[in-house]
Amino acid sequence: MLRYTEQEIINGCRKRDPVYEEYLYKTYYNIFLTICARYAKDMPDAKQLLNDGFVKIFMNINSFRHEGSFEGWMRKTMVNVCLDHVKSNYLRNSMTMQLNEAIIDQNSPATYNEGLQNIEFKELVALIQLLPAVTRTVFNLFVFEEYTHKEIAQLLNISEGTSYWHVHHARSVLQKKIKNKNSENQLYERKRI
Repeated sequence: MLRYTEQEIINGCRKRDPVYEEYLYKTYYNIFLTICARYAKDMPDAKQLLNDGFVKIFMNINSFRHEGSFEGWMRKTMVNVCLDHVKSNYLRNSMTMQLNEAIIDQNSPATYNEGLQNIEFKELVALIQLLPAVTRTVFNLFVFEEYTHKEIAQLLNISEGTSYWHVHHARSVLQKKIKNKNSENQLYERKRI
């Protein structure tokens, strides 16, 4: 595959040249699919988010002002597409439960799970996809995108306490699933011997 400079790609995409658009798409496909997969409920959903994100990138490429990296600008666009999906009316209607912030223990230390070292990233993404939509979104924003709870609360129109609760809940659920998965793997290994 030919290599183009970042500026050639940007200029080509601004002119709607399909050669440059395809090059950009293929270059960042895997990177951005990984981001979308963390927010999606399954891989077909992730691929739809990915394609929606690229459409938004191509439609708004003229708004890129070279303030920061181009990849960072595209990444933010992808995350925003995922957040828009999560905040859509369908998901918003399914998230009407009220959380009792009194049950949140913000001072509880996070538990490190050694089992995480024994799980592949694809398996972790699959486990994250099993989380409820809001919990999955808050967890992704906090852990992978490094947003603060205050920023998450503003983005999703929830309280900071609710953001803390979702991260705590996600960690707890993931730790249990990873522990169960590791137990199953050990059992399988013992049976093979």
